[in-house]
Amino acid sequence: MYKKFLLVICLLLILTMSVSVFAQDQVTIRFRSWSPVINTTLAMIEAFNEDNPNITIEPDITNYPEYLVDLQTMASADALPDLVGLQPGALTQQYREHLMPMQDCAVATWGEDWQDQFYPIGIEQARLGNPEGDDNIYGLPVLTHTINMWYTVPVFEEAGVEGPPTTYDELKELADMFNSMGVAPVMIGATDGWIRRDIYMQLIHNIAPGLIYEAEDGNASFTEEPFVEAMTWWKRFFDDGIFQIGALGMTHYPAAVEQIQGGRAAMFPMGAWWQQQAANPNPPPLDQNIQGYAPFLFPDVTGEGQPTDLLGGIDVMMGVSRNTAHPEEACKVITDWISGAGAQALINTYNDLPAYIGLEPEYFGSERQKGIWELFTKEWLPTVKYARELKNSDVKQALENALAGVAAGEMTPAEGMQLLEDARDASM
Repeated sequence: MYKKFLLVICLLLILTMSVSVFAQDQVTIRFRSWSPVINTTLAMIEAFNEDNPNITIEPDITNYPEYLVDLQTMASADALPDLVGLQPGALTQQYREHLMPMQDCAVATWGEDWQDQFYPIGIEQARLGNPEGDDNIYGLPVLTHTINMWYTVPVFEEAGVEGPPTTYDELKELADMFNSMGVAPVMIGATDGWIRRDIYMQLIHNIAPGLIYEAEDGNASFTEEPFVEAMTWWKRFFDDGIFQIGALGMTHYPAAVEQIQGGRAAMFPMGAWWQQQAANPNPPPLDQNIQGYAPFLFPDVTGEGQPTDLLGGIDVMMGVSRNTAHPEEACKVITDWISGAGAQALINTYNDLPAYIGLEPEYFGSERQKGIWELFTKEWLPTVKYARELKNSDVKQALENALAGVAAGEMTPAEGMQLLEDARDASM
């Protein structure tokens, strides 16, 4: 009886120690972001956990405006979660002091030449806005993109239009025709600041490539003629009926998107991420295999031709909190979501373009869908030279405010650009 008692005690001790060891090995990583969407994030977690069952990932995905508020609140309390979603430039710089450098993680995963395995613009933009002499990378690029225009194929076909416009005059002619048909020429939810900014960035890129980044650094003035001209063109898109009536009172997501999916828009501004519409559950007919849409370059407003390169770069970066208790596990999660099983699950949803070279979806629903993917990854993305994002959060907000004010007729284009000049000067 005594021996049996000792045996039971020993077994209990072994079981207790095993449970303790397992508990110690089990790590929880908290992830907070606006992107990827929750269903995609869950698929990435499932793929990651097949080879990493000891790491539990707790995701919290909300819409972008809410995420920005929550991120600021968490940073103020010095309580960022282990992993956070980031954008290059202003957003990363705003929280840089709360983030750990990621180069060592990258070298440990991909080797000393790791940067060569990424699209160049992703590496360049990862440092966007860093103070002089700071070469750290505070977030690793997960997804990249371009910003461009799309047209709705059956709407064009029904109107007898063979292809998209390449100049403003062609765009205006199409707008007049589509307006007479009761179809939105260019559908935009201009309530959202980011889409207002996307349009302006393409206008100034057409008029004076690269100048806006010089002005951001104080080496040019936002009140110079090219900036005012771009703002004047922005207002003209409203006055000439290029945008639909009521554009300023509509959100891009979900209101404008619902109209686009319903075939009530001839054209619309988006980017490479629009491909993800095909991966949504029970997509409407236009979204299936992205068969109802085709991408095109922003029309030229100068008379000198469209730029040969697009704006774009990093869509989503991921950073690690300096306060994380599990930096190695956090590194393992991020790098898997960039180039491992989680990354493949992500790319299979067409959520956007990979930052890591060579990844592509395992399945294309049609040759057309594959052709659009290859256009983005093989022709457009490698040519991206300039960032879609600005690095100064004050200038970025001033630009969004100015675009709203000018569109509403509350200020002139020159007055709008003065807002940017004042915001930059105040932040320097």
